[in-house]
Amino acid sequence: MTSSKRKSDFAVPEVEDFDSPHRLFSDLRSRCPVAYSDDLGGFWAVTRHEDICRVLTDWQTFTTTVQNVVPPVATTQRRPPLHLDPPGNIPYRNAILRFLTPKRIEAWRPRIEKMVDRFLDPFVAKGGGDICAEFSFVLPIALLAEFFGLDGEEAERIRTVGAEFNMALQRQDLETLRARSDELYSIAAGLIEDRKLNPRDPNSDPTASLLAVRVDREALPDALILGALRQFLLVGIIAPTTFIGSMAVHLARHPEHHGEIASSPDRIDIALEELLRLYTPYRGFARTAREDVELGGRMIRKGEALAVVFTSGNRDAELFPDPDTFRLDRKKPDLLTFGRGPHMCPGAPLARLLLAVTLQRIVTRTSRLELTGEVEMTRWPEYGPLTVPLRVFPRTTEGERL
Repeated sequence: MTSSKRKSDFAVPEVEDFDSPHRLFSDLRSRCPVAYSDDLGGFWAVTRHEDICRVLTDWQTFTTTVQNVVPPVATTQRRPPLHLDPPGNIPYRNAILRFLTPKRIEAWRPRIEKMVDRFLDPFVAKGGGDICAEFSFVLPIALLAEFFGLDGEEAERIRTVGAEFNMALQRQDLETLRARSDELYSIAAGLIEDRKLNPRDPNSDPTASLLAVRVDREALPDALILGALRQFLLVGIIAPTTFIGSMAVHLARHPEHHGEIASSPDRIDIALEELLRLYTPYRGFARTAREDVELGGRMIRKGEALAVVFTSGNRDAELFPDPDTFRLDRKKPDLLTFGRGPHMCPGAPLARLLLAVTLQRIVTRTSRLELTGEVEMTRWPEYGPLTVPLRVFPRTTEGERL
């Protein structure tokens, strides 16, 4: 619930380019860091790092149980762990986190390297194309399919449904959005039914792990397991797609950084963190005020929605000097890319590995990238490209351009 009498501090642009969101958020951080807009259902944009951290960690005041993103797109089904405040979200997180320990993550490295090579090598060999459509969308689907033990048919179904859901979200086609959301639930329901008919070891299968959880000797409700699986699948589809597109745009614009990263393989992880800071793919995760509360000098009323703009907080000059510049000398940057507090992304370690391998392969398999057309951008709640048309210059064994 938002107030219709409030005066808007900013308008959500109808058309954006790769840089315009950052200009908007820089302006808001300097003049109105907690800013109200009547657009997208009415919401407060929280743009400073410090204020974002407060909202994310103070779940007693700012709840996730009402609205999860701006604009609100959730259907009536509940999707733990994002839809539940502590302690309700903890069993769902723990059931997945057991598969994301450092030892288990490292075991994924050779499998992920094979996946990246499988999709990137043909793209490079033919001299480029749209890296989003031809690489960054199919790659995370392959990883999700293997992580959740999906067969080829279901993996292909997720690829198609996820693409249509993503485009409907960007275009605010609510009818298609609801239909594709229901299809994602159907895929998740099939996983649950299969694991009940064909039990697997909870120590080796994430869905079986969720089914094996007991809270006060009671199993988790099937409806909430269903919502949790759907949430894990969807986030794993969208965020890597747009972020890999952003990486490609940056490398095309800055061939000097392409070369710098390629010549320093031991700094891939540092370079990835800086790119994650600059091009954070989420700007619309939401919370709702449980009570009237002051934040950043503004009075937020009970029931009003807030978007915690990670994309903005990661360019806050209070923490990141020269915030719009790619630098490899930042000391332990305090990134918001994967959230903070009780809803910090449980899949962050696996995502970082996937993206690090992708970055390493791109800069070592190519000598440079060149943009060949317009970059189509996502809309709220994501930030990043939907299409990135590229010409790719393969790297020869001598490191020369072809």
